[in-house]
Amino acid sequence: MRWHHQLRWKLFASHLIIVVIADIVLIATALFLARVGLVEVAPLTLGAAAAETGPLRDPATAEHVQTPLLRQFQTVLQQALLISGFAALTAAVIVSLFVSKRIVEPLYTLSMVSRRLSQGFYRERTRISSDDEIAQLSQSVNQLADTLDRTEQRRLALLADVTHELRTPLATISGYMEGLLDGVIKPEPQTFNLILHESNRLQRLIEDLELLSRVEAGQIPVVARSMNLRTLLQGVMTHFEPIFQANQVEMELDVEAYLPSVWSDPDRIDQVMINVLSNAFRYTPSGGKVTVRAVYANPMVKVSVQDTGVGIADEHLPHVFERFYRVDKSRARQSGGNGIGLAIVRHLIDVQGGEIWAESAGPGTGTTISFTLPLPPGTSEALLQHARQPGAVEAP
Repeated sequence: MRWHHQLRWKLFASHLIIVVIADIVLIATALFLARVGLVEVAPLTLGAAAAETGPLRDPATAEHVQTPLLRQFQTVLQQALLISGFAALTAAVIVSLFVSKRIVEPLYTLSMVSRRLSQGFYRERTRISSDDEIAQLSQSVNQLADTLDRTEQRRLALLADVTHELRTPLATISGYMEGLLDGVIKPEPQTFNLILHESNRLQRLIEDLELLSRVEAGQIPVVARSMNLRTLLQGVMTHFEPIFQANQVEMELDVEAYLPSVWSDPDRIDQVMINVLSNAFRYTPSGGKVTVRAVYANPMVKVSVQDTGVGIADEHLPHVFERFYRVDKSRARQSGGNGIGLAIVRHLIDVQGGEIWAESAGPGTGTTISFTLPLPPGTSEALLQHARQPGAVEAP
């Protein structure tokens, strides 16, 4: 913003205009009244005029002449001050009306819009066409309104998604129970297993919602410390190996020879890997492959989980970490996904100082979810380069 567009300079200019007008009127009025009132009574006392008019008056006569002259001067000065003061007052009224229209009215508009926003009308916007600080304040209020509107839309969408997710298992359980009571459905182990499955699904959804709300509220404790990422990844892979083998999905762990320690909470990283691998398993068909890689990417450590599954279109990539977002809603529901796992992962990575993102070349090409983790404090690049020399031992 240019300096002459700033509000402070506009206010200074308005005051300066009033002062200049008052000075001009004062000087012009004083000169005019002095010319009209003082010149006619001024005595001639010097030069050739004294010889023509005779000797100078005595002191008493001079004092008699000077007294009306002084009074006349005072009168002229008072009149000039009164006229200039009235002119300054008139200029102040005009300038203040102009300035108040440019300042007070936009502030009143901002106050009205803020009041409407506080009442829940998030579609309200200000329309102030200027180029000063008030315009910047108007833009900030509009940005706040946009954020509140998006938050409200996400809240409504969350309520709708939660309602839908809860309705599906509840409707299934209710339908089977009514069928059992009416005798339409026979009490067979298969029926009870189905009811138990839906009940467990409902329980998992409630637990995920509770965990997500705690993570977003910052109520999940994160105790970061130096940890060996290779050991953690090997443990998670061992845990998932029987599940992947049962579905005929190959698993591979690819960790570079020397991987520095990371500064993170092992429990939270374990939870991140469980959610990401569960997501990869869910969308990778039989005969596919899931590869977990960990490399040093100065100044962080990068972990990637790559699958050969269904892939993600470009328009879906920015939204995969949003709550209840599904690329393939029907398939995700059949396979038990609820669209919360990756949202939890994003928050867990953010609170530990890392970043997470998804990559895919398109449908049918698989997906890679990558995240970064910081190094322990005080880890220098020189130390890492020395440790990566042949024969170096990996940090514990």
